[in-house]
Amino acid sequence: MSGKIPAVGTLTERVQLARKTVVPQPEGGHATIYVPMQKAWARVRSLAGRMAVSSDARAANVSHSVVLRFRGDVAPGDRIVYRGRNLEIVSAADINGRRAYLSCQCSETGVVG
Repeated sequence: MSGKIPAVGTLTERVQLARKTVVPQPEGGHATIYVPMQKAWARVRSLAGRMAVSSDARAANVSHSVVLRFRGDVAPGDRIVYRGRNLEIVSAADINGRRAYLSCQCSETGVVG
């Protein structure tokens, strides 16, 4: 997270916010679903990427930084959908304490094989 305020003109990507919700299943147990919230303008930057082996498949884990106008309803565990990619929010913090911009550190994991 940086204390530098982004220029409004750099929020050029349209993203979908989704709230993580746990719902009970009829047969017992719980399932996690993501309920779409609002769309927002954001700046999305890819920070790093790596390949790993997860169970019997290869998984790609890519970290992203997403900056958007401040919102109080975005929390770790929620999701940002960016160009069809699911970015899980790991942390969300006010950039400079003025409630103008929110910086989200995100993780994308996708099974590739």
